[in-house]
Amino acid sequence: MADEETERDRFETGMTIRRAVLGDAHVDNAEASKTDFDAPFQSLITESAWGTVWAGEHFTRRERSIVTLALLAALGHEDEVAMHVRAAQNTGTSPDDIREALLHVAIYAGVPAANRAFKRVKEAYRDLGITFGK
Repeated sequence: MADEETERDRFETGMTIRRAVLGDAHVDNAEASKTDFDAPFQSLITESAWGTVWAGEHFTRRERSIVTLALLAALGHEDEVAMHVRAAQNTGTSPDDIREALLHVAIYAGVPAANRAFKRVKEAYRDLGITFGK
């Protein structure tokens, strides 16, 4: 029973943080698209990523956004990069923070990975109505 309560608590905490970071519209869309096939996956990411990792107290949400974006960029997960650029608007992560993270990606994970990520980040910002000078 204690394990069930802990799992339920992690899920509830995870859903709260997931909504705060990704926004209600994103989470509502994911929930509406959920099927019996992927429901266990949705529970897994809500409990583990959001209810455990993002719920930790050591990093701020801004710091977690920076680390997450750097890792996703380094691994070439471009759709997730775009999603977390949008989420960064909710965590206090600035474009300057993201640029610095991508510069680290270039040095430690490779220029091609950073190049793709810079392109995707600029597209995500453009979609948000945020543009940068020449």
